[in-house]
Amino acid sequence: MAKETTLILLKPDCVAKNLSGNVISRFQEKGLTIRGIKMMTLTNELLTEHYAHVADKPFFPEIVEFMQRTPVIALALEGENAITVVRDLLGPTNSQEAPAGTIRGDLGENMMINVCHASDGPEAAATELKRFFATEEIFTL
Repeated sequence: MAKETTLILLKPDCVAKNLSGNVISRFQEKGLTIRGIKMMTLTNELLTEHYAHVADKPFFPEIVEFMQRTPVIALALEGENAITVVRDLLGPTNSQEAPAGTIRGDLGENMMINVCHASDGPEAAATELKRFFATEEIFTL
């Protein structure tokens, strides 16, 4: 097993429904440690960079509008196989396909209103952590 740090964004639906504590507790109960946490408003520039793979799609403005409804909470979580642990806890991206007991299955609604964004691999995690956190904002305990 490998110790990893991954990025999680608690999306506007999570923040607006006051589910952040519930979601963070689920991550901590699986042994993940918070190394960084902050609430932030996402700019158009940051969203264009983060969603560059779909920035040219017709639905991109809808993503921007949704992700700017409220601030989001960015988390840097560390643990053994953190990326896999987080993705297993979340369930499939489409909340309608996520089984009960997963975060998205219990709390999400659809493809976009799905509680959290999570890095999908080590390279993405490294890039996304740098995008959302300055080096001095991630702490070693």
